[in-house]
Parts: sequence; C-alpha cells; structure tokens
Amino acid sequence: MELSAQKNRFVLTVKETAEYLRLSEMTILRLAAQGVIPGAKIGRQWRFEKESVQMLIRNPEILRHVELRKC
Repeated sequence: MELSAQKNRFVLTVKETAEYLRLSEMTILRLAAQGVIPGAKIGRQWRFEKESVQMLIRNPEILRHVELRKC
C-alpha cells in the first residue's frame, strides 16, 4: 500500500504497520505481543492505531531495551 493512501487511515494491519515502519511483519507481531505497540487482536488478526505507531517514531527510546529477536 502506498504511503499516500495510508495517510487517511486511522487503523493499520500488521502488513501496513510493517511497511510504515520498514520492519518485518514478524517484528511487528513481537512488538505487539510485548505490548510495545498497543493494538487490538480481533480474532486472529492484529490492528494498530496509527497514532500509536507514530508514537514509536517520535519516541525511539521506547524501543531501546526491547527484545526483537527470539532467544
């Protein structure tokens, strides 16, 4: 999805969030499971509020001590 189309969206899917942050979908799922990106799981699918995703960009220190890789 193009970035211009995302500007008008308030809720993002895992794929859209990954594209927006230029991270893998798996990383987005890990961040969601850890509660770093607040989201809602509807059935088996995650949804993220765009404002919460933008908060990570404005406050990168949130991610400094987050475990992004599986041990």
